[in-house]
Amino acid sequence: METATLGRTGLKVSRLGVGMAEIGFQLTTDDVQQASRVLNTALDGGINFLDTAECYGVSEELLGRSVGHRRQEYILATKTGHAVADYTGKPWTADAVRHSIERSLRRMNTDYLDIVQIHAYDLFGPAPDDVVQALTDAKKAGKTRFIGYSQENDDALWAIRTGLFDTLQTAFNIVDQRARYAIFKEAKSQNMGIIGKRPIANAMWGRPRAPKDYYGGDEVAQQYAERSNLMLVDGSIQEAPANNIVTSLGFVLGHSEVHTSIVGTRNPTHMASNIKIVNEQLPISKKAIQELHKRYDDVGHHWRSID
Repeated sequence: METATLGRTGLKVSRLGVGMAEIGFQLTTDDVQQASRVLNTALDGGINFLDTAECYGVSEELLGRSVGHRRQEYILATKTGHAVADYTGKPWTADAVRHSIERSLRRMNTDYLDIVQIHAYDLFGPAPDDVVQALTDAKKAGKTRFIGYSQENDDALWAIRTGLFDTLQTAFNIVDQRARYAIFKEAKSQNMGIIGKRPIANAMWGRPRAPKDYYGGDEVAQQYAERSNLMLVDGSIQEAPANNIVTSLGFVLGHSEVHTSIVGTRNPTHMASNIKIVNEQLPISKKAIQELHKRYDDVGHHWRSID
């Protein structure tokens, strides 16, 4: 699989990575065999970047139990900041960060993490100084090799401009292209690694409108579908692949600013399919990517990234 250098970390990461939220929220600790099939399929297929979080249910436990013995084969990123599991103190404190990192090390059966990211999806505005200091201390202590930030829009720009973080994880897909406007340029100027999340936009690209219950109450998926319909008012995208997942992955990975893009699944067949797409069906037409830029700029230039 194609790799890229994750900014100033120097880490060589597969362009396709694994996001662990779906495994963490939709499986239980009894499903270690299923998690093992998914993650071993990923590693065997050339993926070497696994991204999880302190609050993704049982994701860290399943990762440690299923592929902990293959630790030298993958780059491991997790997140911190929340009061979850056995921590009963306040979130967004130095104590929460320290406790979270120690718990992540135990859960994932490792003595070091490659990247720990401030998980700022519900932290609006700059991160507290003591949280950043706790993360920096963990890096100095060798508990994590690098530190990162996970958020979009103005908060992502704040993280870039501090110069404190080695990586930025931010949303980027066909219907959420806001990162093109400033984030990519500024992150590149700081030589930050970029981890793209939600690359297939909940598989909503090209989906017809449907009742809200079609999405199972998922407001993000519903909004993505509505954006997709607006971008397709003028018809299909010339030279785009017929398969919408191929188009979605091809669009994101057609941007060199995105070093790795994480896709989540609890289905090993889907994991194998995504790997095959990246290895055999990309890149997609530059003309298709340019048209997708234009459609977004025409109707979605005012859209904010969905937090």
